[in-house]
Amino acid sequence: MAFTEEQLVRYSRHIILSEVGGKGQKKIGDAKVLIVGAGGLGAPLALYLAAAGVGTLGIADADVVDLTNLQRQIIHHTADVGQSKVKSATDKVGALNPDVKVIPYQKYINPGNALQIFGEYDVIVDGTDNFPAKFLINDAAFFANKPLVHGGILRFEGQLFTIVPKESACYRCVFPAPPPLGVVPSCQEAGVLGALAGFIGTLQGTEVLKLILGIGSLLTNRILNYSALTTRFREIKIQRNPDCPLCGTKPSIEKLEMQEQPEQPVCHLDTVAAAKGDGTP
Repeated sequence: MAFTEEQLVRYSRHIILSEVGGKGQKKIGDAKVLIVGAGGLGAPLALYLAAAGVGTLGIADADVVDLTNLQRQIIHHTADVGQSKVKSATDKVGALNPDVKVIPYQKYINPGNALQIFGEYDVIVDGTDNFPAKFLINDAAFFANKPLVHGGILRFEGQLFTIVPKESACYRCVFPAPPPLGVVPSCQEAGVLGALAGFIGTLQGTEVLKLILGIGSLLTNRILNYSALTTRFREIKIQRNPDCPLCGTKPSIEKLEMQEQPEQPVCHLDTVAAAKGDGTP
């Protein structure tokens, strides 16, 4: 791929980085990334990956833009209320960077379509807002052998970690099953600081670019927690669980299945403390 003069200018701040250069920018341009969820996390993800010049962005979401989304989902504007989120996100990406090809999926990822869709991409990013979807995405990424970047937010807390199938701990190694109903409050009950979504989503985007470029130290086998109220980070070391039902030595999950939906939608945060129920990792 030969860069045009305009592209050399557009991506110049990447190209002058010794860890990126022209070859690295070409890798970014050739990459295909799927963002599942065009909400609080998916919004900054899509914008920053588009700005970086990721060649193909898949965006999957079946929802429409709601007025309550605008407090944090910065890819959507007031005029987009009532419009599908994937259409709104596609328009903004196109306006930001015409180099990027967007493939919209105005549908939910489910056991029937996940493997086919995931197979088209190099990296999967989880920006969903409910536990059943998060478990499905983890399992589908494992079966498709695709790296996955997980993120979550709730109130003033955020977390993320990266999963490389068969090499690092997967989501089920840490959370074998969804927490009991009521352990993690819903968005409507607990709320979320809008800017926190941008912060965690941007960190997810950084992990994606590192995966594409093959640089730095990935956030594998460790969960990064961030408290916006105290401006403190906490890193929790994790490891592959030999008894994991998905990637363990004797797996019990051999095909994609949707976990039972909770009665209430849950927000993006599913911390170790919530899963353990005792506040400790």
